[in-house]
Amino acid sequence: MRTRAKIGIGLAALVGMAGLAVMGLFAADRAFPPPLESARVVSREVRDADNQLLRAFATPEGRWRLKTTVADVDPQFVRMLIAYEDRRFYEHRGIDPLAFGRAFIQLITHGRIVSGGSTLTMQVARLIEPRSERSVPAKLLQMFRAFQIERRLSKTEILNLYLTHAPYGGNLEGVRAASLAYFGREPSRLDVAQTALLVALPQLPEKRRPDRNAEAATKVRARVLNRAAVAAVVGEGEAERASLQPVPTARRQLPAYAAHLAELAVRKQPGATEHKTTLKRDIQAGLESAAASAAQRLGPKVSVAIVMADIRTGAIVGEVGSAGYFDSARAGWVDMTRVLRSPGSTLKPFIYGLAFEQGYVAQQTIIEDRPADFFGYRPRNFDMSYQGDVSIREALQLSLNVPAVRLLDAVGPTRLLVRFRRAGVKPVLPPNEAPGLAIALGGIGVTLKDLVQLYAGLASRGRLVQIGDGVLDQPEKLEGEPLMEPVAAWNITDILSDVLAPRGSRQLGIAYKTGTSYGNRDAWSIGYDGAHVVGVWVGRPDNGAVPGLTGYLSAAPILFDAFVKSGVAITPFPPAPQGARHIAAADLPMSQKRFSMTSSGLLAMSAKEPAPQIVYPPEGARVDLGVNDAAVQPEALSLKLQGGRAPFHWLANGKPLPELSRRRTLQWVPEGAGYSTLTVIDAAGRAASVRVFVE
Repeated sequence: MRTRAKIGIGLAALVGMAGLAVMGLFAADRAFPPPLESARVVSREVRDADNQLLRAFATPEGRWRLKTTVADVDPQFVRMLIAYEDRRFYEHRGIDPLAFGRAFIQLITHGRIVSGGSTLTMQVARLIEPRSERSVPAKLLQMFRAFQIERRLSKTEILNLYLTHAPYGGNLEGVRAASLAYFGREPSRLDVAQTALLVALPQLPEKRRPDRNAEAATKVRARVLNRAAVAAVVGEGEAERASLQPVPTARRQLPAYAAHLAELAVRKQPGATEHKTTLKRDIQAGLESAAASAAQRLGPKVSVAIVMADIRTGAIVGEVGSAGYFDSARAGWVDMTRVLRSPGSTLKPFIYGLAFEQGYVAQQTIIEDRPADFFGYRPRNFDMSYQGDVSIREALQLSLNVPAVRLLDAVGPTRLLVRFRRAGVKPVLPPNEAPGLAIALGGIGVTLKDLVQLYAGLASRGRLVQIGDGVLDQPEKLEGEPLMEPVAAWNITDILSDVLAPRGSRQLGIAYKTGTSYGNRDAWSIGYDGAHVVGVWVGRPDNGAVPGLTGYLSAAPILFDAFVKSGVAITPFPPAPQGARHIAAADLPMSQKRFSMTSSGLLAMSAKEPAPQIVYPPEGARVDLGVNDAAVQPEALSLKLQGGRAPFHWLANGKPLPELSRRRTLQWVPEGAGYSTLTVIDAAGRAASVRVFVE
């Protein structure tokens, strides 16, 4: 009886001690939690619109540690990893007694360590809390951490930590970083040979690095493929074929696109680890290639900036801030897409657009290109020569300066700036200066992004388009009247699409314009098709002059190269809008045969009659004519004017009305609802316009 009592007391004591040990274990678990928060520190990533990696930033310790989850890798990689490293991963709770027993027996039998007993969870514990010494206390702590990790995380979350932190040599950590560095691809697209190598490297990453020791890497990959459990996963024949493939012998650079935009994304969300942009990586790579090759050709201090935008969404799909971010000679760290510079002649199409809209000119209207004096302002052409009488179409295609200034004098610099602001662009005038005629030749400050936004509106037939900043923020929609009437925008596109491609480039079916600022400091070229706008700036970031730098010779070839290297197929322009047509010179009304108007409506010769003035409808009026009611015939709108010399020629949205009248009233039936511009031109060529909204 006493013996049984002693045994009972002993068992009770053992149970009590075990209970105390368990209680102590759980108490220690609460008191000393694993460092899981610090384990979540990963490299910041900037991604494109399709979630492809554009650029990564190293961790504060200088590690390339790209966050990797089970969903990011090929399922075969996970199966092979578990088969090779921890076959009972889904069965144990962090410590595998069978694996420890096997490792101990092999140690006794062979006198050396043949295989380790560490589970994947224990390896995760070592990775997130590294220790240099290999001792019994260190192993016990590792086992304790594995117990803690299993209590807190699911098996998938444990695998995610391993996939993110596994060492691959040098400063590479995680399967994604290794896959990109050694194979140039995401781990979701690995073949069997690549998978086996990445499974093998983390055990001895420095000794097995394929870029430094290809022989060791080849041997350890074969060991993985020959493991029976792994062979069962991939098949013996496939494993044998994979072992014959060469291992990579060089380490690639991780993707490093869009340096300036990546920094902008990080500044906008400093606490985030993943940053989404609207860029497309293939387009971005093509634009950076075009900029780099052009910069090499242009000289050591000349930089190149490019912006490509989708006019349908307003998204920037490619942006190059400089020809080389780390090129100090070109001040590559300066983002030249957002720096104010003189736009040269790139604003001329908008001046011509207003002239078309107001009915002052048609494409075949004759305009003078001769020396002129505008109250002391004497513009000259770029080549210092003059063409004499030219058509409006020729004047824009040749980018003649005097005709552009004549038209701006007629439409008014203030009206032009109002249109720019309507489109969301706020040009900067020189200090203490009012809007003047010099705007026609670049006497104003804009950015490359501003020009792309303006041309996006032009390419969209006058529709307002807000270009985003490249970071994934939906740009706010611009509200209000359009930048330009569709017919006027069509005329500009029709003219610019017929400009010859620069020497050495083939015609692409795009419309484009070039510009050169005063003193050859800035060269520009802006082009568009039916879906995209590309803007190019060339110059020195320090605003220094570059002899021989011009928009046509320097920037236009880059524009065409950018369109080609972007890989985007050229989209045809949309059909001509209602009312748009080519009118031969002989068929033009007398008032549009020759342009000689000024902003005051006066001809160079004097006229006794006052200039015409539309008195009804008034400017900005909203008129209900029943246009929106399909069941009702729209009413006619009475047009009334005062002054002017008969006969009068009327235009609606730039389209001549068929009736040439000597009366000062006219009935007009609109073609549809929305804004309309009504213009009257008298026999002396003087014009007046009003803008109304018809509903």
